[in-house]
Amino acid sequence: MNKVVIGMSGGVDSSTSAYILKEKGYEVIGVTLVHSDSQKKSQDIVDAKIICDKLNIEHIILDIEKDFKDEVIKYFIEEYSKGMTPSPCVVCDEKIKMKKLLEVADMIGAEYIATGHYCKIEYSEEFKTSLLKISADEKKDQSYMLYRIKPEILKRTLFPLYGYKKEEVREIAKKMGLEVHDKKDSQGICFAQEGYIEFLTRELGEKLKTGNYIDRNGNIMGEHKGYQLYTIGQRRGLGVLFPRAYFITDINPEKNEITLGEYDELLKRKIKLQDAVFNISKEEIVKLELLARPRFSSKGFLGKVVIENDKIYFEFNKANHQSAPGQHLVFYCDGYVLGGGKIVF
Repeated sequence: MNKVVIGMSGGVDSSTSAYILKEKGYEVIGVTLVHSDSQKKSQDIVDAKIICDKLNIEHIILDIEKDFKDEVIKYFIEEYSKGMTPSPCVVCDEKIKMKKLLEVADMIGAEYIATGHYCKIEYSEEFKTSLLKISADEKKDQSYMLYRIKPEILKRTLFPLYGYKKEEVREIAKKMGLEVHDKKDSQGICFAQEGYIEFLTRELGEKLKTGNYIDRNGNIMGEHKGYQLYTIGQRRGLGVLFPRAYFITDINPEKNEITLGEYDELLKRKIKLQDAVFNISKEEIVKLELLARPRFSSKGFLGKVVIENDKIYFEFNKANHQSAPGQHLVFYCDGYVLGGGKIVF
């Protein structure tokens, strides 16, 4: 019997995934990753244990607090301190979640790891390799978050929910008597449930200093509460009343200045990518028209990868306003994830 280590968050997706795997004959071991003292006392941990007991599977609680602080929280704070908009879930999936599940799997001799992500791995005849592919439930698709996972890890990963829609998953959980069948989906950032502004205010403390809003000509338009609390493209929550809408078009950490401008100034046709990954060769990818998503919630825009002087760019067919430095651009072809990178303009 094949062993599989599954990440158990205490939610309906991971719980139903564990049930599906057991029904398919796997020996399932549930692992809950705990990144803080407050999480240890949360209902999620209780729910994960209840579900594992109900399914009669082993439950392991793994303390990852130090690694999580070093790899995710530190990155989150540093990115905002550079005037960027971080993607903590992308970093967590790459450097913590999948990595830790694999470590446990190797330790206990399990062949596979699994999660409750909505996506799948499928062999592509066109690209002659196995690739991540979007889920049947496109509204819940999480392939974006996993684009950086290495092929050798994906080969050992199972996504039991790939063919289901969310309502179907809840129905399966309800039919099997899983207590979490109607549990609400987690919202926001797991380590900053109070909101990212409150989190950064607490963590940065005296490093937050008021500064000026300026227009593109340098004229002062008002005062902000610290550049780290704002993001490119932001319109609401500026704390200053204007006779019409303005958008944040630039953040200058050195001068502690935030530039406000027009919506059209956010439009980008060509963006630079840093730390890019490709799931097929660069020679192949530059020939393709791709659908690129500049953020998790984006439906995507068509365009092409461009390589100039060993630097990676993505050029959209039409300019759009969704790109923000620090976020990740993920590109697809026929639903397959072909790569992506961090947006730096």
